[in-house]
Amino acid sequence: MIAGVGPGIGQGFAAGKGAEAVGIRPDSQSDIIRTMLLGAAVAETTGIYGLIVALILLFANPFMG
Repeated sequence: MIAGVGPGIGQGFAAGKGAEAVGIRPDSQSDIIRTMLLGAAVAETTGIYGLIVALILLFANPFMG
């Protein structure tokens, strides 16, 4: 659960700041959106890694005999 909350908060913060930046400088919209999407993709990878670890521990637990 914690692995999903962190990326969600980070992406929400990034999207809010991206929208704020586009409101301030509308002429730089494409650069801001591109950078924001790259940051969101990087933030999402931590959630995906958390999901993979959870699935491994759930179905192929190496700690159980």
